[in-house]
Amino acid sequence: MAETENEDRTERASEKRLQEAREKGEVPRSRDLSGAMVVLAGASILLSYSSSMYMHMRHIYALGLGYSRDALFSDELMSRVLHIALGDMLALLMPIFAATMLAAVGSTVLIGGLNFSSEALVPNFGRLDPISGLGRLVSLNGLIELAKSLLKVSVIGIALVLLLRHDEAAVMATGREQISAGVGRALSLVAHAALVFAAILGVIGGLDALWQRFDYDRRHRMSKQELKDEHKESEGDPHLKGRIRQMQHQMARRRMIQDVPKADVVVVNPTHFAVALRYDDARMRAPRVVAKGVDVLAQQIRLVADAHRIPMVEAPPLARALYATTEIGHEIPSALYVAVAQILAYVYQLKQAVERGGPIPDAPRPDIDPELQGRYRQP
Repeated sequence: MAETENEDRTERASEKRLQEAREKGEVPRSRDLSGAMVVLAGASILLSYSSSMYMHMRHIYALGLGYSRDALFSDELMSRVLHIALGDMLALLMPIFAATMLAAVGSTVLIGGLNFSSEALVPNFGRLDPISGLGRLVSLNGLIELAKSLLKVSVIGIALVLLLRHDEAAVMATGREQISAGVGRALSLVAHAALVFAAILGVIGGLDALWQRFDYDRRHRMSKQELKDEHKESEGDPHLKGRIRQMQHQMARRRMIQDVPKADVVVVNPTHFAVALRYDDARMRAPRVVAKGVDVLAQQIRLVADAHRIPMVEAPPLARALYATTEIGHEIPSALYVAVAQILAYVYQLKQAVERGGPIPDAPRPDIDPELQGRYRQP
């Protein structure tokens, strides 16, 4: 089943999948390459600063052998000796520590980049399962790690034995030379052995880095279905998005229809357009559109307005201009102030006439700039 699943994963991992892996602390790493660079850095320091290191070692050694009579009876002898020895020890070891630390960090960044993950610090008790541990040992990656370990031990062991046989005379000569020459030669031999070790480990580490990069990409491959599902999650399911837009549109339409009874007037042309306006001079700078629609929605607005006895005024050019220029909840543009004022004045006069029994005023015919009607302009 697992083999079939891996065979289905033929696509390269997406950026989102790789980012999730980095957040979990999963990045390609090569311990062999890191070890090679650390050893190479240490050997380089030994070769470059061997004489200086010898001087510090000699000074530390001499501190325990040479004391004056006054120093022996001094209460500050111990603290002074420890202080001087600590300073020499730091001067002796600090270059090695700094070089190896930089090499360790640099080798890590070289392959997988700089990455910090808090999830990697969380204990994973699943790794304590002996069954899953045995499965990791007999897996492809476990067999490759075993082969690399055997190869490293064999090659490095043979190389170091050959190096010692080649330098056998120099090794034996260190015991017959003066201390300074012997220590210097010993440090040089150790550094050369470390260089050989680092060179062999570097070749193995380079091959291992290529394998780790390949294995990382292989383990994070995705199937075509996973890519589709991820795309849907990030971009959204088109059917679901369409359904959401439809529901939002329906809810907005219901809210708009509910606001029609609050309108002061509905401007219509006979069948196609209907725009409901509301004006409160205490809270509004200009009349505001509370509802608008065409065709079926316009018919609904007219029915609601008629049921709540909201005046409806036929003014086709104005209705088209209001629909084209003003969104629901927004105030009308200043270019339509005069035309809408005429409509509101007519509605007020009409109410007065009905209440007092006076003559019915003539409906206004406001003059509208055809450009304000946009694409709804009549030829």
